[in-house]
Amino acid sequence: MNNHYNPTLKEFAQELRTLSVSKAEKYIWKAALSRSQLGVKFKRQRPIDRFIVDFFCAELGLIIEIDGSSHFNKAHYDAYRQKRLITLGYKIVRFSEGEVLNQFGDVLRQLIHVTDCLKIDKSD
Repeated sequence: MNNHYNPTLKEFAQELRTLSVSKAEKYIWKAALSRSQLGVKFKRQRPIDRFIVDFFCAELGLIIEIDGSSHFNKAHYDAYRQKRLITLGYKIVRFSEGEVLNQFGDVLRQLIHVTDCLKIDKSD
């Protein structure tokens, strides 16, 4: 299953991984999502359909988005994007940059809860 992978966005996704990663994205990647720390594998800046999502776990169909200041003026687009991804069957969890940087314990607890619940759903 290719999970609606869009190879035409691959190069742009690679650029995002190296050139414009926010402090919050770097932090959550190192502190929770890399090296299967939550018991599942995540990929960064994954092209899905016509979008590039911040973090993606194919095993659980889970997308994690970190909303920075660039999202303040894009509420309509973000809602459209989220609706489209949900229609494709994905679950989406969103955190603000502030939550990741200032309340990481709460973010981590939510991530553990979500991934554990989705693992249980997949095993049923």
